[in-house]
Amino acid sequence: MIKSRQRHNLVAEIEKHFPLDIHVKKAFLAVDREIFVPNEFKHLSYALEALPLAASQYISSPLTVAKMTQHLELKGVDSVLEVGCGSGYQAAILSKICRRVFTIERIDELLKIAKTKFSEHEMYNIITRFDDGQRGWKQYAPYERILFSATAKKIPEVLFEQLAEGGILIAPIEEAENYHIITRFYKKNGRITSETIEQCLFVPVLDGTQK
Repeated sequence: MIKSRQRHNLVAEIEKHFPLDIHVKKAFLAVDREIFVPNEFKHLSYALEALPLAASQYISSPLTVAKMTQHLELKGVDSVLEVGCGSGYQAAILSKICRRVFTIERIDELLKIAKTKFSEHEMYNIITRFDDGQRGWKQYAPYERILFSATAKKIPEVLFEQLAEGGILIAPIEEAENYHIITRFYKKNGRITSETIEQCLFVPVLDGTQK
């Protein structure tokens, strides 16, 4: 009961800044952010704050997760690829909207923790991979949606190749130091177009893997 009230309060706080579509709201009401927050920050689980994780990474603010989720236009979408699993919270939210969520993480320590959380909480439609997400995941392509959970200077061409026709890719793009823009890319007739949405601040996407 307490956690249910915390989730409702969190949604109310998010909506003070960003009105949510009903399917996004339901996803946030279905997932306890506390599950994905390190023990020393549990008391801040339902605040609109990014919080530290292992390996110098962060769990994004719930407001940021809400914006990225809604900007993906997920209603009726079957498959989504996430580049940068991190804590697993974003993937958990996606899993309440889409039938299949494929998420890649380059830091082994983070992925092991996230996989444990998914298993413990029966999030069986999340499929994980330890790899450099900038290579994508060709085995299950094409994806209707692709989400970058870290800032990129540019999107690797291979990810556009793995994006389905009519698909959307959302990423924070680094325009300058500490100046990132949430950008939405569309694939229509094999061509990529883009639009800028709003300024944001994310950790950078890094090359390679880290055990």
